[in-house]
Amino acid sequence: MGNENDNSDSEKLVREIIDQGETFNDIEEDLLHELIENRMSTNSNVAHAQTTTFGNKMADKIAASVGSWSFIIVALAIIAIWIIINTIFKKLFDPFPFILLNLVLSCTAAIQAPVIMMSQNRQEDKDRIKSKNDYKINLKSELITQDLHKKMDYLIDNQKILAKNQAKILEFIEKSATHVASDK
Repeated sequence: MGNENDNSDSEKLVREIIDQGETFNDIEEDLLHELIENRMSTNSNVAHAQTTTFGNKMADKIAASVGSWSFIIVALAIIAIWIIINTIFKKLFDPFPFILLNLVLSCTAAIQAPVIMMSQNRQEDKDRIKSKNDYKINLKSELITQDLHKKMDYLIDNQKILAKNQAKILEFIEKSATHVASDK
């Protein structure tokens, strides 16, 4: 029963907002519908996970591992070992200017850069979803706060009226008491 009352209050609030004649963007209009339906905000992680493909997950994992200190330390160790082995054994497989090492590092960088950018774009999309959700929550809070202010103002006005009526009643009682006392 309380939920029906909450829905009617929400609907009344939304109708008042719509009657003010303002134009609303998509987010605000979605929020108004959510107010009517009395829904809570969405979980941005779930919303974002629903759009994740295998390639996106792979890009995130690669970017997470490539962007870590352990990767940098391992990469530096491999490069140092490569240089030491090819310096000690002059005719091994990649002599001094280390052309093969440069090729491997260039190819690695050429592949890493787009993968990291894909992951950053996905993070940007996730941040956009969170931002939109935060905006909805803030707007909903603002609308509810405005509604509470209207209700408080209404209560304050009613209290003033009640205080005036109470003063009139007390005045009437005092007049009646003095009138009754003067009749005796």
